[in-house]
Amino acid sequence: MLPGRRACVGLDHGARSGAGHNLAWRVATRWNDMATLSTSAWVLHELGLAAGFGGPLFGRLALHQAVKDIHSEAERGKVLADAWQRYNLVNAISLGTAAATWFIGRTMISGRSIDEETRSLVRLKDFLLGATLATSLVNMVSGREMSEQAPGRAVPIRDGDTPSPRTPAKAAGLQQLLNVMGPLNIALTAGVIGVTTVLAMKSGRSTKWSFISRLLP
Repeated sequence: MLPGRRACVGLDHGARSGAGHNLAWRVATRWNDMATLSTSAWVLHELGLAAGFGGPLFGRLALHQAVKDIHSEAERGKVLADAWQRYNLVNAISLGTAAATWFIGRTMISGRSIDEETRSLVRLKDFLLGATLATSLVNMVSGREMSEQAPGRAVPIRDGDTPSPRTPAKAAGLQQLLNVMGPLNIALTAGVIGVTTVLAMKSGRSTKWSFISRLLP
């Protein structure tokens, strides 16, 4: 081979090698950016579920019983309504963030890329998360409507779960509805957390799912 031709071949090989390195660098950079975004989404997802579970659980088990220490039944209702009104904003943001991070991540994978067991778990989480959002909305609307059954949101109640003889009929009915929907919402949120944990454990056992799960919170 002539010296000039060898030089041209060397230059061509160097150009192709340089292009390959640049492509690999761009792919690696993009993957690192996606991994960073996925990690951030995962953190937000977990914090959203924690707030969406812990707040209502505290309200049901502690706050609803603690208001009995207030002498006035009307004041009990007002304190309870004010507390839930404040937390409902936190709850809405928390569960909304958890749902948004999950469903956005879901759009980045296809059903063919995961096995049947994982596909079933993902669908189960879709259902549980959707039901959690629906029951949360019912609780927020019902709680607000209940508080409006007396001036100043001071609906007389025996405690957070029990109406008193002075409780307006509509408010008493809404309180009974909340006694069903509140625990149901907590159970559904716990289910979401449980399925999320199972999916995380599967990612530790499967190399393929570990790679795909980086796209999901």
